[in-house]
Amino acid sequence: MAERGAPTCRLLFMFMFFVFFFFFSSVMSSREEMELLLSFKASINDPLGFLSTWNSSVDFCNWYGISCTNSSHVSSIDLSGKNMSGQISPALFGLLYIQAVNLSSNGFSGEIPGTISLCSSLRYLNLSNNNLTGSIPRGSVSELEALDLSNNMISGEIPADIGLFSLLKVLDLGGNFLVGKIPNSIANITGLEFLTLASNQLVGEIPPELGRMKSLKWIYLGYNNISGSIPMEIGELTSLNHLDLVYNNLTGEIPSSLGNLTDLRFLFLYQNKLSGSIPSSIFGLEKLVSLDLSDNSLSGEIPELVIQLQKLEIFHLFANNFTGKIPRALASLPRLQILQLWSNKLSGNIPKNLGKQNNLTVLDLSTNNLSGEIPETLCNSGRLFKLILFSNSLEGEVPESLSHCRSLRRVRLQNNRLSGELSPEFMKLPLVYFLDISDNNLTGRISDRSWDMPSLQMLNLARNGFFGDLPPSFGSSKLENLDLSGNQFSGAIPESFGNLSELMQLKLGGNMLSGDIPEELSSCKKLVSLNLSNNQLSGHIPTTFSDMPVLGELDLSQNQLSGKIPSNLGGVESLVQVNISNNHFHGSLPSTGAFLSINSSSVAGNNLCGGDTTSGLPPCRRFKTPVWWFFVSCLLVVLMLLALVSFAIIFIRRRAGSELKRVENEDGLWEMQLFDSKASKSITINGVLSSTIEDNVISRGRKGILYKGKSKKEEMQFVVKEINDSNSISSNFWTEFAQFGKLRHPNVVNLIGLCRSQKGGYLIFEHIEGKNLSEVLRSLSWERRQKIAIGIAKALKFLHCNCSPCMVVGNMSPEKVIMDGKDEPHLRLSPPWMVCVDFKCIISSAYVAPEARETKAITEKSDIYGFGLILIELMTGKSPTDTEFGVHGSIVEWARYCYSDCHLDMWIDPIIRAVQASNNQNQMVEIMNLALQCTATDPTARPCATHVLKTIDSVLRSSSCIFSP
Repeated sequence: MAERGAPTCRLLFMFMFFVFFFFFSSVMSSREEMELLLSFKASINDPLGFLSTWNSSVDFCNWYGISCTNSSHVSSIDLSGKNMSGQISPALFGLLYIQAVNLSSNGFSGEIPGTISLCSSLRYLNLSNNNLTGSIPRGSVSELEALDLSNNMISGEIPADIGLFSLLKVLDLGGNFLVGKIPNSIANITGLEFLTLASNQLVGEIPPELGRMKSLKWIYLGYNNISGSIPMEIGELTSLNHLDLVYNNLTGEIPSSLGNLTDLRFLFLYQNKLSGSIPSSIFGLEKLVSLDLSDNSLSGEIPELVIQLQKLEIFHLFANNFTGKIPRALASLPRLQILQLWSNKLSGNIPKNLGKQNNLTVLDLSTNNLSGEIPETLCNSGRLFKLILFSNSLEGEVPESLSHCRSLRRVRLQNNRLSGELSPEFMKLPLVYFLDISDNNLTGRISDRSWDMPSLQMLNLARNGFFGDLPPSFGSSKLENLDLSGNQFSGAIPESFGNLSELMQLKLGGNMLSGDIPEELSSCKKLVSLNLSNNQLSGHIPTTFSDMPVLGELDLSQNQLSGKIPSNLGGVESLVQVNISNNHFHGSLPSTGAFLSINSSSVAGNNLCGGDTTSGLPPCRRFKTPVWWFFVSCLLVVLMLLALVSFAIIFIRRRAGSELKRVENEDGLWEMQLFDSKASKSITINGVLSSTIEDNVISRGRKGILYKGKSKKEEMQFVVKEINDSNSISSNFWTEFAQFGKLRHPNVVNLIGLCRSQKGGYLIFEHIEGKNLSEVLRSLSWERRQKIAIGIAKALKFLHCNCSPCMVVGNMSPEKVIMDGKDEPHLRLSPPWMVCVDFKCIISSAYVAPEARETKAITEKSDIYGFGLILIELMTGKSPTDTEFGVHGSIVEWARYCYSDCHLDMWIDPIIRAVQASNNQNQMVEIMNLALQCTATDPTARPCATHVLKTIDSVLRSSSCIFSP
């Protein structure tokens, strides 16, 4: 019995030993995993505290974003979109059992750790939408199935051994800075289903070897510099349902082999240099939903075979060289929503039944050679919102059916041969915001009918045959552009036009209008261009025209106007172009503003005098009586005496405050000059020098350290900026600073003194308690952002217009703006000579103007560009340094696109979106409009600081209407 029990005991002992061994192995492994996770945590910044549970007192399987296997090993980490930053620690890829890592949509920077290739269990890795740099790590992860590194700043070439990732199903490297060719080895990933290399700088040809990747469902190679022809081998990828090769330099013909892609739903080849006709095999792709071959050099006719594409929803062939007729078969595609064939050489009629069986929302056939009438069926779907047919030879009347198409928003029928009258219902379409029917043969009275188009922003009826009185209203308070020129309108200009508070352009020239110019027009405070030429207007120019703050062009030529030119009209700073020729004006020409160098043709045909030599006018004769001259002389003498006394008082006070002080210590002789009388009583050289210790450091920069100081007397706080490069200090140091030290403005951080020895120097600035704008911007309300915008604009106007010589900021960025406790912005300036010294730092800033990078010259227009970027950031919450602008390339181009094509909700900062009540929406749109003017590519097109301030002040003070896109 004992002998039989001994082996049993030994087996039991061995079993217990192995259990004991594996238990402790597991504990050790778990401890190592925890240490790796904590090492990863230590390397990143977590401002929202998502990793607060990551500590040793909690089982890591319960940590935020962590998932574990049944054996309590880390299997996945998901921290996407958590506003984290810092560098990704290599420790993360030391987790032996990790299968999925998702760190997308954060702010991680630095390079991708090379240890990723050691993580053999990893199957899913998503590091997209970060700020990662460096190159793609070489090597492979044998089990990896999905790799997404898109929308970072990764550079270099795609590794030649990318094919070693043999099990990949998803590969997304789009939106980076990759260069070189697509490696042929990529074809070794035979199981790949999704391939995205778009938005890089890849060159060379598309490898024909891609034809071996039979599992591919999605190819996106757009927005590169790929050249050559489309490989016919692409036609062997029979599982493909999405092919996108847009914005490249592809040449040659579209291969007919693409007709073999029977599962293809999306075919995008636009913006290339493809030629030839569309292969007939393409029209056999019965599953096609979207076909876009626009912006190429394709030719030939569009065949009736298009009838086979019964699932087609979007059909784009615009900007090519297609000829022949529009195929009637298009009218038989039941799902067709968007049809754009503009800018070709198409002729004949628009298919009679187009729209009858379709689901049309957008139709653009403009700039062709089409003739005949506009079909009645275009809006049968009840969803058509964009109808663009301009620059053809269409004739007949505007179809009655369009008068009942209440979905219409944008209508452009100009430059055709349309005739007849407008239907009363056509003038009541509720959603139309853009209507252009100019350059036709339309006729009739438009004042006899009631206009009710509440969304209307742009109306152009120019160069038709309309007659009779002008209507008092168009049923919209949102009109921005009104062009009724070149018709036969008569009668007076309605006073009610003064109620068009959003009007920016008014053209009434080339009619038969009579009577006085209504003073009410001066209520249009946003009016930029006013053309009343070639009419029969009489009376005087309203003196209130000077009240229009942004009026830039004024044409009153060819009328019967009389009287003198109002002198205050010359004081309108925005006015740059004036034409008052061929009227009955008399007297002197204003000697200011746009009249200073006016062209002779713009004042001819009057009885005027004065002006510059360019005006061609005779000089005005002036008469002065002795009594009047004596009175003026006495007054001038008195004023000069008062000015001299005032100057003497100011000079004595400033001299007392700016007296040079000297102190000698172990570092040699120190000199200090203070420009503020209060500072001169409180701040000493020893006080400045003693403040430059480590405990007082505020920040460190390339050109010096900022210290916080406090005087012992009166405890006055100040900021000391060390000048590292003493060699950069010019010999006329004090002279240059004398001007800089005199600057005083509530929105500028004032220089109150400076200190210098042979070894270096310090600038002494007033202390502003607060944070940089970049630190607080995203948390600010719309009202607080308004205050910031107008405060910075005031500072720029002061620096550019009130200082002699003018001052420039240089790097006009949110880091240069300090916000005090009352939300008042203060610009931090560098002295003029330091702007030049810091130029390398300035041009590396995302806020510098494009011409400054090329010419290496900082001007007032450079500051205006930077201010425009700040305005865009205040509106959208997005920074120029963000990397999410995709095809638009920069925040400016993205903002232009959003402003012109998107609803306000799509681009406004979500923080302030909720307050879009009443006036705010319109204010936001007007400020964005100004921002786009400030960021114009051409520096001369940017407004000056005075105009910027006036515009912001006008926008924020006005009670505007709600904006509607």
